[in-house]
Amino acid sequence: MPLFVPNRYRGKLIVVEGIDGSGKSTQISLLSHWLRSQGYAVAFSEWNSSPLVRQTTRRGKRKEMFTPTTFSLIHATDFADRMESYIFPLVKSGAIVCADRYAGTAFARDVARGVGRRWVRNLYRFALHPNLSFYFRVPLDVALGRILGGRDALKHYEAGMDLGLARDVEESFRIFQGRILDEYEAMIDEMGFHVIDATLSIEEQQQIMRDIVIRELGESLKNGVLHQPAAREFNGQATTPAVL
Repeated sequence: MPLFVPNRYRGKLIVVEGIDGSGKSTQISLLSHWLRSQGYAVAFSEWNSSPLVRQTTRRGKRKEMFTPTTFSLIHATDFADRMESYIFPLVKSGAIVCADRYAGTAFARDVARGVGRRWVRNLYRFALHPNLSFYFRVPLDVALGRILGGRDALKHYEAGMDLGLARDVEESFRIFQGRILDEYEAMIDEMGFHVIDATLSIEEQQQIMRDIVIRELGESLKNGVLHQPAAREFNGQATTPAVL
């Protein structure tokens, strides 16, 4: 049985995955800006960003109320709301949606918390199949150095402190991220990831992404994807209508 719902629409869905500190957010942001510069209508979606459950999620995290299963379910609810109210309509309209994390995040994090692999995959069967999925592979020590060097403190669930992995928050974070990394590595073929070496320079990684987009989606981008309206003159200056 297919893992996700096939994308038979005009638009495209491009997603990035990877452990914290892999640089995926920077790369998908750069890619979305580049696609806009090529004249395409582009929208952006982030993990855990639905207003429907935002307050509930914040309250549950603040009071440390979540079990691994309820944590999984609240994120699936967030994902479902974004899928139905945002991603599906935009892809149907012909836009390109760039997603910073997708279902693979749940597959990695939830399983690292002890949730069953089959159970969590069944939970996300309603998701639209991405046209391109990038996985940013980075050594654990490199990723941890990036995160720990730029943070004042790690959050309870972010560090996996709910799992009792270690008393020290940084050690717990290291163990938890190691589990997540193992899950990502195990699902490369299943998810059809294009693996990017996240130790390369930002410019090199971005060029690899763009080359893959052109190679895999080039013709369909030219012929099917929604384009932004052309720039027009307003009070003597060229202006471009706002993108999605």
